[in-house]
Amino acid sequence: MKKRHAQKLVVLALIIALLLNVPLILIYNKEGAVFGIPYLFIGIFSLWIVSIVVSFVIIKRHYE
Repeated sequence: MKKRHAQKLVVLALIIALLLNVPLILIYNKEGAVFGIPYLFIGIFSLWIVSIVVSFVIIKRHYE
């Protein structure tokens, strides 16, 4: 893997770590739900899915 792709993945990991901090997670801690799923779970899992997709795109570009 090239160094710049590894650097992008490290930056992505740092951004995800910052976004999963308690003060920012408490933004999603509201009453209510969408289709029976609380907002907190939707926020955390959507961030998780986005990080997986972004890392897949970074790695996919490397192997082309």
